[in-house]
Amino acid sequence: MADGMLTLSADFDEATEADWLAAVENALKGGGIDRITRKTRDGLAIRPLYRDTDFESSRDLRGAPGSAPYLRGARSEPAPYLPWDICQTFSHPDPAVTNEEILRDLERGVTAVHLAIECSGERGCIITNFEQLETALSGVRADIATIGLGHRGAGSGASVAALLALWADQQDDPSAQKLEFNISTTRQLMFNGKVSGGVDVSMARTAALTRVLSKKFPAATCLAIDGQTPHEAGGSEAQELGVMIADAVDTLRRLAAAGLPADQAAKQLVFKVAIDANYGIGIAKLRAARRLWARVQEALSIDPHPMKLHVITSARMLTRYDAWVNILRATAACFAAATGGADRITVRALNESFSVPEELGRRIARNTQIMAMEESGLGRVADPSGGAWFTETFSEDLAQAAWAEFQQIESEGGLVESLIAGHVQARIADKRAALMKDVARRKIPVTGVSEFPLLDEIAAPVAEVTSPTPGSGVDPIGLKTLLPDFAPNDGDDTIADPLTWISIAEPFEALRDRSEDHLASTGARPAIFLAPLGPLAEHTARADFARNLFAAGGIEAKSAPVPPKSISELAAAFQASGCQIAVLCGADKRYAEDAADAAAALKTAGVRTLWLAGKYEADNVDRHIFVGCDVVHELTMAITDLGV
Repeated sequence: MADGMLTLSADFDEATEADWLAAVENALKGGGIDRITRKTRDGLAIRPLYRDTDFESSRDLRGAPGSAPYLRGARSEPAPYLPWDICQTFSHPDPAVTNEEILRDLERGVTAVHLAIECSGERGCIITNFEQLETALSGVRADIATIGLGHRGAGSGASVAALLALWADQQDDPSAQKLEFNISTTRQLMFNGKVSGGVDVSMARTAALTRVLSKKFPAATCLAIDGQTPHEAGGSEAQELGVMIADAVDTLRRLAAAGLPADQAAKQLVFKVAIDANYGIGIAKLRAARRLWARVQEALSIDPHPMKLHVITSARMLTRYDAWVNILRATAACFAAATGGADRITVRALNESFSVPEELGRRIARNTQIMAMEESGLGRVADPSGGAWFTETFSEDLAQAAWAEFQQIESEGGLVESLIAGHVQARIADKRAALMKDVARRKIPVTGVSEFPLLDEIAAPVAEVTSPTPGSGVDPIGLKTLLPDFAPNDGDDTIADPLTWISIAEPFEALRDRSEDHLASTGARPAIFLAPLGPLAEHTARADFARNLFAAGGIEAKSAPVPPKSISELAAAFQASGCQIAVLCGADKRYAEDAADAAAALKTAGVRTLWLAGKYEADNVDRHIFVGCDVVHELTMAITDLGV
C-alpha cells in the first residue's frame, strides 16, 4: 500500500488548455475545434471540451439535491433501498394471462405495474368491464406495488380510471392504494387525433374526477403529462420537452377553468418522458425537464414541489431484425434514466416491437433495471451527474431551446389550439423528415439493421397469443358511480391530426421483409455479385463496405471462390454466380486503370445494373454507393431491379 495519495498524472508534464487546443489543431492539420463540434437536431452544439466556467451563469440556480426548486431531483441523500420504481408494462390481450404475468413479475423484482388497456386487444389487454379488471388484478396489492394505467383507445381514459377506482375502493385500505390513473385529454388528442365530446367537456370531467380520486386515494396521482408521443413521432429533444411543458400548462389552465385550482392539480401530475440510447443527451433531457417545470411553477405562483418523472425507454429505437441489440439500447436508456433521476422507469422488452412480450423479453427488461440498481448501484449517489460540465451546460442549452418551443406553442393559443391548427405536427414532421434522412444515409446508424446486419440471425422468441373476444368500449359504470351528476359526451368532438409513432428502422426493415418473403417463396435470397479489382489488400475495405450495405436490405453478397486475377476471369465469375447485378470494389487508383474495362466486360457478361463502391465515374457504371449516400434509395433500386 502506498503511504500517500497516488497521483496518476504525476509522470506527465503539466499541460494547459491552450496546449490541448494546439494539439487538436495540429492533429486536425490546421483545423480548429469547430471541426469536431457536432450539433443536435435542434442545432445545439456538443463540443469536445467543457469547462466549469461554461455553466457559471446557472450555478446559483442548481441548488442542492432534495431542495427546492428541485432542479437536482427530490432526494437529498442516496436511497437506502429502491431509488426508483421498477415498472413493467403488461399488454397481453387476455386478462387472465395478464394476471399470471403480473404476479410472476412482482415476485421477481417488479415494483410497479403499467397495465396497457385497449378494447380491441391489438395493442393491449382487453378490459371493458369491472369483471375483466378484477381478473387482471386478482391477488395484486396496490398498497405495495404501484398500479398505473395506459389507455390506448379512444377517449381520455376517464372510464378506465373510474373502473380502477372501483377496484381500489374494495381493497382493505383504499387510502393506502398507490395508483397512477394517468388521465390525459391532450395525450388522446395527440395519439388518436380525437377527443369525443370535445376538449372542454373532457377537461371538466377530468377536473371533477380528479377531485374525487385525490380525496379517496391520497397515495395516488391522477394526471399524465405527455412528452412521450412527440418523441415517438420523431420530434427532437427540444420539441419533446416544449410540448410536454405546454401540455402541463394547458392542462393546469383548463382544469383551473373547470374548478380545479392549479396548485392542487400540479400535485397530481406525472410527466412521461421517452429516453433513447444516447445516454448523455438523455441525462441532460431529464435535468432540463426539471428546470422547465421549476420555471413554470414559479410563473404560476405554485409552491415548488418535485417533478414526478416516469421514464420509458424509446419505442422508436427498437428494431424487429436482430432484436437482441434492443437489450443494449434499453440498457443505455435505463442508465440515462437512473442517472438522470427518474422516479419510475419502464424498460421495453426486446421483442415488444413485433410481438406481445413473452417471459424472456420481460425477464431481461426487468433484470436490466435490477442489475442497474443492485449491482451497478446507480441509486447509491444522489444526483450523480450533478456538476458534470457537459451535462450542466447542455441541460441549460436544451432547456432554453425547449422554452422557445413552449413559447411558440403558447403564441399559437396553447397546446390544444396548436394541435387543432396543425402547427405542432408540422414542426415535428420537419424534424422527423430530417431524422429519417440521416437514418437513410446511415449518419444515424441502426446497429443490426442498417449497420452490421445478420442475414442468418437467430430470431427472438414471441408470445403465443389467443385473444378473447374484443369489446366495443369501456363500461362507464365507474364514471356513473363516481360522478353520478356528470353530463355525457354531448359536445362536438375535437379533431386534430394524430402524431403517429414511428420506427427509425422501418425503411430498412421493409426492405428486409421483401427479402425474407422472397427467401420463403423461392428458397434463395436476392443477391449481388461482388466484383473485386486488384489484390486483396486493395479491395477488401470497399468489398466489406458493399457487403454490409447491401445486407441492410436483405441482399446477399456473393463473391468468386478464388479472387479473379483478370477482367476476363471477373466476368466469368459473375456468370457463374447466377447473379443479375454487381458492384465493383477497389481502390481509386485501380479504378482509374481498370474500372472502365471491367464495367464493359461485366455488362457484356450480363450485368443488368452495375454499382461502384466509391464516387469514381466510369462508363457503364450505373450507380454508386459511398459513405453518406442515400442507402435506402440504393437498396430500393437494387431489390426492385431484382424483381423482389
